[in-house]
Amino acid sequence: MSDSTQQITQLLNAAEDTLKFGDNQNHTVAAAVLADDGKVYTGLNLFHFTGGPCAEIAALTAAISAGNNHLIKIVAVGNNNRGVLAPCGRCRQVLFDYYPNMDVVVGKNQDLVLVPIRDLLPETYDWNKQQEATE
Repeated sequence: MSDSTQQITQLLNAAEDTLKFGDNQNHTVAAAVLADDGKVYTGLNLFHFTGGPCAEIAALTAAISAGNNHLIKIVAVGNNNRGVLAPCGRCRQVLFDYYPNMDVVVGKNQDLVLVPIRDLLPETYDWNKQQEATE
């Protein structure tokens, strides 16, 4: 098994284990993010009719709150056996802004692959480059 396959499995297991903490009623999603030191951090969405943080953002926050800002891979999974979910547009932009070299697990069942976040957000607004241009 390759390192990438092992990392995908590690992330999937962590995210799926986190689903048990959701309310299992309102679009429960869990995410797991991998740091470059091998540590995994998880997050769970807090669904509310006014919105709420996505699981991916919650996982990033958990890692950063623990003092780890060197994040390299992320996956999100849905409750009720929905499997791996691609990040929403807002999460794609946040991931790109903070971690432009991050890989995202996407695909279905046995066809899971790592895709660079920049490939999931083509022709993106690059906030970091805009800041450099104004300096």
